[in-house]
Amino acid sequence: MKPGTATPPPPGARTARIPLWVKIAYSAFMAVLIPVYLSKYGPGNFIYFCDLALLLTLAGMWMESAALISMCCVGILLPQALWCVDFIVELFGGSLVGMTSYMFRPPAFLRALSFFHGWLPFLLIFLVRRTGYCPKALPRWTALAWAACLIAFFFIPGPVKDPAGDLSARNVNFVFGFSETTEQSLMPRELFLVLYMAALAVVVYWPTHLLLKRFITPAGKPPGVLS
Repeated sequence: MKPGTATPPPPGARTARIPLWVKIAYSAFMAVLIPVYLSKYGPGNFIYFCDLALLLTLAGMWMESAALISMCCVGILLPQALWCVDFIVELFGGSLVGMTSYMFRPPAFLRALSFFHGWLPFLLIFLVRRTGYCPKALPRWTALAWAACLIAFFFIPGPVKDPAGDLSARNVNFVFGFSETTEQSLMPRELFLVLYMAALAVVVYWPTHLLLKRFITPAGKPPGVLS
């Protein structure tokens, strides 16, 4: 070997696919967010799909797990894309679906933390391109999301008209309807829950799965190999 030539990795050595600085930066953010959210919103807040994805992404980054990162992609890429569009519309004074209206109300520090909704989908796209997409993410995330819906339905309070400054988690994952202050009244709540859970799987998760299978290299295959 010539002087100054880099030593090649030993046979079978595994090269890190996710840069260390990305892992450290994300971990530092989570080290701030987790205690603040626990203090302000309570543990029930971590049943939200987006917060579950935050935690799974943290584990998936350090483990470089295609399965965990793919689950997060299936679960939140489409909803968070809508969040981004809605935020831009609200920022310029318009109104789309109102899901980001809270971002323009105090307290400012909590809203700054909540801005992860805007950058997390882009981070996940970067990560899944590095690790590859695991098709088993669809049934795994669907099962996790349905479990989260059931926990929210049976153990976490629904919406209230006047929370009187109480920031604790309510109507988590919209299992009681899409209003922050009023439960839906179109149908029995149990029927709404069943239809909502089915819609999540068919309208949100399945199309995302198809897109990821189409455009992201499967896990375990060389980059650029789609089938």
